[in-house]
Amino acid sequence: MIQTREPNVVDYIYDKVGFAPTEAQTPILDSKKRFILVAGGEQAGKSMIASKFLLARFLDINDAGLYWLVAADYERTRAEFEYLVDDFSRLGGLAEASKRVDPGKIVLADGTRIETKSAKDPRTLAMRAPDGIIGCEASQLDLETFYRMRGRCAPKRGWLFLSGTFEGSLGWYPQMHVAWSIPTEDEESFSLPSYTNVHLYPEGINDPEIQRLKKDASDDFFLERIQGIPSPPQGIVFPEFRPNLHVGDVTWDIGTPIHIWMDPGYAGAYAVVAVQIQDDVIHVIDEVYERGLVTGEMIQICQQRPWWKDVQYGVIDVAGYQHQAMAAPAEIWMKETGLYMNSQKVMINDGTERLKSFLKIDPVTNRSKVVINPKCTGILSEFGAAPNPFDGQTRVYRWKTDRDGNIVGNMPEDKNNHGIKALIYGIVDNYGYAYVQGRDSIRVKRW
Repeated sequence: MIQTREPNVVDYIYDKVGFAPTEAQTPILDSKKRFILVAGGEQAGKSMIASKFLLARFLDINDAGLYWLVAADYERTRAEFEYLVDDFSRLGGLAEASKRVDPGKIVLADGTRIETKSAKDPRTLAMRAPDGIIGCEASQLDLETFYRMRGRCAPKRGWLFLSGTFEGSLGWYPQMHVAWSIPTEDEESFSLPSYTNVHLYPEGINDPEIQRLKKDASDDFFLERIQGIPSPPQGIVFPEFRPNLHVGDVTWDIGTPIHIWMDPGYAGAYAVVAVQIQDDVIHVIDEVYERGLVTGEMIQICQQRPWWKDVQYGVIDVAGYQHQAMAAPAEIWMKETGLYMNSQKVMINDGTERLKSFLKIDPVTNRSKVVINPKCTGILSEFGAAPNPFDGQTRVYRWKTDRDGNIVGNMPEDKNNHGIKALIYGIVDNYGYAYVQGRDSIRVKRW
């Protein structure tokens, strides 16, 4: 269905480029929010809508502007780039356009520039502040790139338009979609189902092809890939974790003591989190999250980090004092660094509840007592806020479930949790248990 509105200059421009927004597209294009997320179904026309959004916002700038098309790699900017080249050619404002997108450049007659950027090279996101950014296939961008883009919008109070199809319903992109579904002063999210593309599906949701997909596909697939609605898996241990509240730009405060909390592993992950505690708020400033490395190799990596000189405290899993085929990890740390490791036995459910108490949001300050730097993708993947850094898949700390997704028993699966366990060990060591009394603890080392 074509949306009819009172004509304005934007509608005139759309008419010149041969575009008529549908009823589903109109509220997206009319939004005046600075930060917009569009979760689209497959073939919903996300790239085309993104380009038309830039076209409309371009009219709001009197002087020459600067706009970025950002994606996980240059090739994923191609669709939006080509749409914009075609639109500005039709409008007669195109002065120059590169034939390649790696990188790509569009220059308009008034001096406006549109440039492609690849998240593979973060340096490309640290140059001049743009007036607006389109995040192409944004679900494939990592959380750190999102924060970089949002930060670059700040100097000019620019806008950020994110579009993409859900590839699983865990991570910053679907969680941001949920958070922005209740619009704020600056933020708003939309779902753009596949069947709103009336050119492909003339009968909308009742189109035979859509109905066939609904019948044959799983409920999760239809919600995510067709309707643009997140469908997170059941049984997540920490559903209260929210990237917009628990992830932030916390960096190394030189001179403030560093705690390193760790859970040694080999096949899963060996996790070391670097923490600074300020005003009883835990700042996870960095992590060393590796697979297949032994303790000596992890020590070498840690010692190369600039914050190493401020390390004063260490906490390790009680198993780190156990001798296997080689020296115990805690002993290796002490021998090679001189750092003693505190350790005590932590019951799984008790530790989980203690971490949950730190994730609670203060109703007055709207802040939690844990904030994690977005570059810590290992621990963030365990919370469901980033893809697993080893294989790019969704691998989150979960309760044990049956094949229907129902939680079984009261114990989580003992995997995808090394960074989280390191965080728990450190919290319990520093603060004890909040509501658990009479638990036997084993203090192996104490300052």
